[in-house]
Amino acid sequence: MIEDPTDTAGTDADDDADRKVVEQERSELKAFVKGLSADDIKSGNWFSKLMSHAMSSYTEKVDWQYFQERYEGVPPDAVVDQRIKMAARYAALEGGLSAGAYTATVIATLGSAGGASPATVPAAAATMMIDVAFVTRLQLRLAYDVAVLYRVPLDLSDPDDAWKLIRVAFTIKSGEAAREGVAKAVPALVRPLVKRFYSGDVLTAAKALPVVGKHLLQKNVIKIGIPLVGVPLAAVLNRYTTLLAGRHAQAVFRNEARVIEIARNLSRTTRHPQLMLWVAWLVIRANHKIADDEALLMRHLVTMVREQHQVVDEELAGLVDIDAAEVWRRLDAEPGDLSDLLDAADRVAMVDDPVDAREKAVIAELRDRCRRP
Repeated sequence: MIEDPTDTAGTDADDDADRKVVEQERSELKAFVKGLSADDIKSGNWFSKLMSHAMSSYTEKVDWQYFQERYEGVPPDAVVDQRIKMAARYAALEGGLSAGAYTATVIATLGSAGGASPATVPAAAATMMIDVAFVTRLQLRLAYDVAVLYRVPLDLSDPDDAWKLIRVAFTIKSGEAAREGVAKAVPALVRPLVKRFYSGDVLTAAKALPVVGKHLLQKNVIKIGIPLVGVPLAAVLNRYTTLLAGRHAQAVFRNEARVIEIARNLSRTTRHPQLMLWVAWLVIRANHKIADDEALLMRHLVTMVREQHQVVDEELAGLVDIDAAEVWRRLDAEPGDLSDLLDAADRVAMVDDPVDAREKAVIAELRDRCRRP
């Protein structure tokens, strides 16, 4: 678990406390790695086992109330920022310990192994797996913490939510974005190393945990494949890849929290919940494309309307193509002030910025029809 995120580095006492936490978690993961078979590692099944090991009890304990009790009144951005920094420090400390243990292992085995590749030396492989498992668990839990702090619901018993957490934690399908962020987030000295860590094909495979396990191992081999004079390579990569992963999780879940907030406010303030759903979907489909944020908004809007107004529209749910004439017919049949629908249309159109010409045309038509004598 990532300990108190309000702590800050800079004193010997802080450093000692951080090191003790890291050493304790390394000791726990040594036992986990010892229980893995060579086939678990080679096939990538180690990740499936670690996912269960890392998250089952953690998600039972860590929820929004858990953070609320410790940081009541503190804005989520502030807590998230500190947790990312704490996780990056832990990752760096663990990388330094692994690098030292790995170096000692290689020196001790070079003579007897006849110059065998470090990756084929059992003790060295175990050290590498402890390092990979530590950072993997750390980033999974960090991403989960970020989601909880922004009140983005995640049910890890749901395969879709579990895959969402994995995808965010390890920037899967977002490697390009992570590489672009390197320039600003990472010192120039180590930038080439972190860029190389994120280089290569971005994982786009189906939701198969062993495939993720292989992917993570392949990425982490760089830590034992490139010598770096004067800088502990594992510590450097662990720190900055964890930092980038945390910032990525913050961007993703903060944005989802923004969309959820829009959906909640629209549902709360509307006087026409069912008609609002039709108007929102008409605006979203105006340009015949659906942006990710638009799909996310519609999903949460339907949920909020169901929960707050007990409205479930089976006809809308079964639509393949929405007909503007049908929406206008429903609108014209509705008496009274319809200004709430116009406000909803404006906010739906802006959710994915910028508002395009077709969306503007729909809103203009809506504005004319909402004018009542």
